[in-house]
Amino acid sequence: MKEIVLDTETTGLLVKDGHRIVEIGCIELDNLVPTKNIFHCYLNPERKVSEKAFEVHGYSDEFLSNKKKFSDIADIFLDFIKDKKIVIHNADFDIGHLNNELKLLGRNELKKDNIVDTLEIARNKFPGSGISLDALCKRFRIDNSRREKHTALIDCELLSKVYINLLGQKEPKLNFLDEDEKTKINKDKIKTDYSKKIVTLSSIEIQEHNNFLKKYLKKNNF
Repeated sequence: MKEIVLDTETTGLLVKDGHRIVEIGCIELDNLVPTKNIFHCYLNPERKVSEKAFEVHGYSDEFLSNKKKFSDIADIFLDFIKDKKIVIHNADFDIGHLNNELKLLGRNELKKDNIVDTLEIARNKFPGSGISLDALCKRFRIDNSRREKHTALIDCELLSKVYINLLGQKEPKLNFLDEDEKTKINKDKIKTDYSKKIVTLSSIEIQEHNNFLKKYLKKNNF
């Protein structure tokens, strides 16, 4: 099953204050395994970045001024996420901003039916504990040292690992086994089968075994 881990950065918190998206990052998962298929872009928000948002992600007005607008990438983005489950941390924030961009273009909004909110999963799984992305990385011992600023792709990479741990999967489920794994399984099977096998000796075999022990013990003065 293919899923999309998604994150956005914006000019500020609230859509009602006219804030817009400045970055979108998406990583595709196939049965929880990241593929090489990613979507990433910086966007010209056509407005100024708030001071607080700049402190979070560091994208200046000057840096964003020559980037594409959301209208330029809307079709490519929608095609990338089409018919796939979307995994987001704090989905209300990202979906709210994405739907605002789509609404400004007169496009259909994204529905929440196909959204997985890892914030909600974490809240239910660890009530009363820290459930920010950084807190969950610490809980699951995921290295987040590269996260000096909030950047969409790095946050997607971290979230994909958090998501796997939230589902109780220490490692992604695979539909195949490499040769080393197959060899290990076969060896384990042989060991298991051998340990369960009971061999019944015949009377002749028992007698021969006793004769051998007598000769061995006599020869070695036992």
